[in-house]
Amino acid sequence: MKKIGFLSFGHWTPSPQSATRSAANALLQSIDLAVEAERLGMDGAYFRVHHFAQQLASPFPLLAAVGARTQRIEIGTAVIDMRYENPHYMAEDAGAADLIAGGRLQLGISRGSPEQVIDGWRHFGYRPVEGENDEEMGRRHGQEFLELLRGKGFAKPNPRPMFPNPPGLLRLEPYSEGLRDRIWWGAASNATAAWAAKLGMNLQSSTLKWDETGEPFHVQQAAQIRIFRAAWKEAGHTRAPRVSVSRSIFALIDDRDRAYFGRGGQETDQIGFLGEPRQAIFGRSYAAEPDVLIEQLRKDDAIAEADTLLLTVPNQLGVAYNAHVMEAILTTVAPGLGWR
Repeated sequence: MKKIGFLSFGHWTPSPQSATRSAANALLQSIDLAVEAERLGMDGAYFRVHHFAQQLASPFPLLAAVGARTQRIEIGTAVIDMRYENPHYMAEDAGAADLIAGGRLQLGISRGSPEQVIDGWRHFGYRPVEGENDEEMGRRHGQEFLELLRGKGFAKPNPRPMFPNPPGLLRLEPYSEGLRDRIWWGAASNATAAWAAKLGMNLQSSTLKWDETGEPFHVQQAAQIRIFRAAWKEAGHTRAPRVSVSRSIFALIDDRDRAYFGRGGQETDQIGFLGEPRQAIFGRSYAAEPDVLIEQLRKDDAIAEADTLLLTVPNQLGVAYNAHVMEAILTTVAPGLGWR
């Protein structure tokens, strides 16, 4: 068995060819898609966070709305760029959204990736401290957020408060028990995966990582997962960790599928540079008839290692078509691989 969720970037564009032409469309369709995913038996609805772009950004209003409209499905992010976040305000938002959802949040966070503007986090009021770069600032914000989610009091109460206080130091409210164990770190390197494991975070590994060995993407990603699990065991955590990987997978079962995805595309890994002088490797996409897909996916070592698979969806093709994409994977591919 494997948990299967969708991952939406929430793009919108005013183009007549897009079914998602505004920010309102992107947000409302994201809620509708999560409802459809739950109806189909999907396990998770995940959303990417990008700033200064025509894509989903501030995630907590959306997560809370999805939580109020659904009953069972996990609701998450992949990922929130912690360079842009106030850990205290985020802990309050996350606690509220998790309580609305009944404890179903699975929050993916990270130090961030290249953005639309130069040092965009500065416009949000954040700056690295002396001797720190922006990546380190993002990791620091992440660690502060994790500590706040423990629910320990840290703030000295006012001796003459507006409302009566409980005894002792005060914590942030609302507090959601168990959310600390449902935080994931988006890691692009083996070292960062091990770091996340030591802190007790689950692992999210996307369709790119730093090219550390020259091997195929899925082989490197599978090795990263094993390094994460070894570091987790060494750290002595008592619960079992979770690991997700992301993929673009399309089963070609009708003329629409073949028109959109049947012309070939990124069927091999790609090598490139992602805003840094380090080589990155980007994983291939999959688009084929179900029987061919099953055989191709059997050979993906990282999918085999992970307990959760996030399917990236082309959200601008509309809710109905994306529901079709998900249903096709659940009914024609997943059973053949033992995922269902």
